[in-house]
Amino acid sequence: MAPNVPAVKLSNGYEMPIIGLGTWKSKPGEVEEAVKNAIEVGYRHIDCAMVYENEKEVGAAIKAKIDDGTVKREDLFVVSKLWNTFHQVDLVIPTCKKTIEDLGVGYLDLYLIHWPMAYKENAGMFPADENGKTLYSSVDYVDAWKGMEELVKMGLVKSIGISNFNSEQVQRVLDVATIKPVNNQVECHPYLNQKKLIAFCKERGICVTAYSPLGSPDRPWAKPDDPKLMEDPKLVELAKKHGKSPAQVLLRYQVQRGVIAIPKSVHKERLAQNINIFDFNLSDEDVKLVDSFDCNGRVCHLNW
Repeated sequence: MAPNVPAVKLSNGYEMPIIGLGTWKSKPGEVEEAVKNAIEVGYRHIDCAMVYENEKEVGAAIKAKIDDGTVKREDLFVVSKLWNTFHQVDLVIPTCKKTIEDLGVGYLDLYLIHWPMAYKENAGMFPADENGKTLYSSVDYVDAWKGMEELVKMGLVKSIGISNFNSEQVQRVLDVATIKPVNNQVECHPYLNQKKLIAFCKERGICVTAYSPLGSPDRPWAKPDDPKLMEDPKLVELAKKHGKSPAQVLLRYQVQRGVIAIPKSVHKERLAQNINIFDFNLSDEDVKLVDSFDCNGRVCHLNW
């Protein structure tokens, strides 16, 4: 029996399931099976991005689960993101259309500007000079936002938002927006609990999605001596106390703060475990303890 996942009400009235499936680093071939399994065990929120280069496979999985009657399109909340090389206003619409076509979903429930910085256009996803130094574009994300608003007007996207934006960048968008961002997706876990940014966004009607809520243990650049959040003795102890896994405690922590979380897994039993967090509560003391892990421990810089 799939758990009934609560939803967060967005400022424009739409509802977004509080737990979703992250698809970053899920390899083509592997990701299709993961998305099918996720939908089978109860996930209705799928988080994608063009730069993950696996949207066609994600789309094939969604199609398979719609075709076999497991879900209808309107049961799903599908998110994707505008990559850094497409911030130019005239590139926003065709880029989003390409994502919708690759995913085969007809429209997106939420589309985010992936990062505030723009990269040089027409030079690949990660444009760089001969020394490997990133080539930037002078396009302002405030201009890209105009293109995002057009997507809503055209009915291609129901909601729009941002990702990896700090409070000043969020405010700059709000100052010009005729359609306000509903969501800011950022790295967020107990080593980087984002308390101030979450409060800032909440005050402005913007909900927050936590990516890497488990501390991204499989990030390709992790060093052997990096602290491993899921092996933190205090967390392991807390998980034992509740008869849950460390991952379940980390996800429950976000949910109790009203933060949406998008853990990634390709293993069916872990997918089921990650969504099965609605039968226990962390006490105020537990939450305080997890909050105390914060050490500005950011692991996802853009140098990947």
